[in-house]
Amino acid sequence: MSNKEIRPFGTWQSPVTSDLIVAGSIGLGEIQLHGGRIYWIEMRPEEKGRYVVVECSAQGETRDVSDPALNARTRVHEYGGGSYRVDGDALYLTHFADQRLYRQTVAGAAAPLTPGDEDCRFADFVVDVPRARLISVMELHHPDFEEATNTLVAITLNDSAPSIETLVSGADFYSNPRLSPDGTQLCWLCWHHPHMPWDATELWLADIGADGGLQNARCVAGGADESIFQPEWSPDGRLYFVSDCNNWWNLYRLTGQGSECLLRMPAEFGVAQWSFRESCYAFRDASQIICTWSQAGVSHLGSLDTHSGELTPFDLPYTDFESVQADADQAVFLAASPRLFPEIVRLDLDTQAVEVLRRSSNIVLDPAGIAEGESVEFPTSHGQTAYAFFYPPVNPAYAAPAEERPPMLVCSHGGPTGMARNGLKLLYQYFTSRGIAVLDVNYGGSSGYGRDYRQRLNGNWGVVDVEDCVYAARYLVEQSRADGERLAIRGSSAGGFTTLAALTFHGVFRAGASRYGVSDLEALTQDTHKFESRYLDGLIGPYPEQADLYRSRSPIHALNGLSCPVIFLQGLEDKIVLPDQSERMVEALRNKGIPVAYLPFAGEQHGFRQADNIKRALDAEFYFFARVFGFEPADAIEPVPIDNG
Repeated sequence: MSNKEIRPFGTWQSPVTSDLIVAGSIGLGEIQLHGGRIYWIEMRPEEKGRYVVVECSAQGETRDVSDPALNARTRVHEYGGGSYRVDGDALYLTHFADQRLYRQTVAGAAAPLTPGDEDCRFADFVVDVPRARLISVMELHHPDFEEATNTLVAITLNDSAPSIETLVSGADFYSNPRLSPDGTQLCWLCWHHPHMPWDATELWLADIGADGGLQNARCVAGGADESIFQPEWSPDGRLYFVSDCNNWWNLYRLTGQGSECLLRMPAEFGVAQWSFRESCYAFRDASQIICTWSQAGVSHLGSLDTHSGELTPFDLPYTDFESVQADADQAVFLAASPRLFPEIVRLDLDTQAVEVLRRSSNIVLDPAGIAEGESVEFPTSHGQTAYAFFYPPVNPAYAAPAEERPPMLVCSHGGPTGMARNGLKLLYQYFTSRGIAVLDVNYGGSSGYGRDYRQRLNGNWGVVDVEDCVYAARYLVEQSRADGERLAIRGSSAGGFTTLAALTFHGVFRAGASRYGVSDLEALTQDTHKFESRYLDGLIGPYPEQADLYRSRSPIHALNGLSCPVIFLQGLEDKIVLPDQSERMVEALRNKGIPVAYLPFAGEQHGFRQADNIKRALDAEFYFFARVFGFEPADAIEPVPIDNG
């Protein structure tokens, strides 16, 4: 007989507080192996979101190695990544405040390598040891330029006044410069407006001349209908890469006659390249690749034989893998599962022993109180199928009245070419442990399900993604797993646009939360940064030729259809989705008499990184939904001012 206390959904007392979330959690990523040591980046909310380079010795001892005065975060493409590189006792990193490139000894203070008189940003460096230089992506911002220029450059290391020499220019974007093991060749990726790297990229290869310049540059793979991801050189000097030319991101290698697929498989061995230094595979040696692949939203890790193409999965307690690195003895990666927070893991490749080097959270949850993401396939518009993860309300101390169905929060991920994963997320446990169901939707356009699925969104942003969220919510209501009268939707950035469009053009949801969401598509074409400045050409259509389509899909121009409460949360230093996108919606809803709340956060960019702001934003969302749906939270939450409330 159950001894749970019977209380309505939403009113359950939860151990997963916002204080607990910000006090015990850090961001992890960008793993590197060098000289028997392991390095990674930690994003620390309690240090105002500072990015720190951490070293783990062969004995398993960890320490911070980046200068305490530096924040190792680059703004190239605004999404960053590839902000540091270790070589011997030298650490090279980009400092967020001035975007200059710095060099320091691992045990010493940092000194700038690049001048500070221009707005130059650097990312994705590789050390060219024989020529004593760094090869890097450089993004130059200048007030006289219509948009930033991106190039590949070489930065000298020996001179007292380091120089910057352009190696490659002419494309709109560059990434992944990689030197061959003998130092005689350089490969890289590039792409051109209006494409994004998951749409159309080119893999280039050039010889390096005696003077360090590039010769015989040629495109060896990719094109207008193919996305190339993560080129890497094998230890025996062969060039490997991931391509989606057969609909799925599979592994290939360059041959004298072109390229060959190592294993043709309906699975994704790559991801959408939103940031630099994404890594889904690494070489143990010339005959063995340690790789991760995704099927139906769930990831696996294994070993691929480069000769036979045989793929052998590892038996590991994880369903989500990122930042894979390897050498002859070990694989190191970031991993998570429905019951495990993301953690940096070392796998002994001989014994299969697993060692956890760093956890993103030291919080210990009662296993009986964890809501696991259940894979859901649901029918959507035009007879198609879409996917989601459903998290039911779970709390070992409480149960709801027998006839009550829970409120449900539908989550629309960002990108929109992003992907919902099923690793343990405190954000979702915050809601489920209070009695709110969560549905995380991988709508058409999401990564992880093949190129054709990603391209469902081409020309249909604001239609397919929105319809899939609506159909997903209805499906769970039909299954009696959610209350159709208490449905809310939330999203950040592009997910915020999906949220606002769903609230504006459909009557399914009763409330919404937009975190730095897009409300005016026309304004986005004019005010956003270079990386995404032509993204909408593919998602909607060319602008201004189809300006009428941009207006008709923009929530700001269709407010007659919006009649439910919305809370807006916005970083005031956001350069991707400017604060005006939220503020205009807030003012319009105020004037219309609809309940609306607005929380601006000074010092935050695209995404909240400071502990106090993370806490306030999360509590504010829950408070807002409680007011809208008429239940009393068990926690004492600082009230949120609600206009027209």
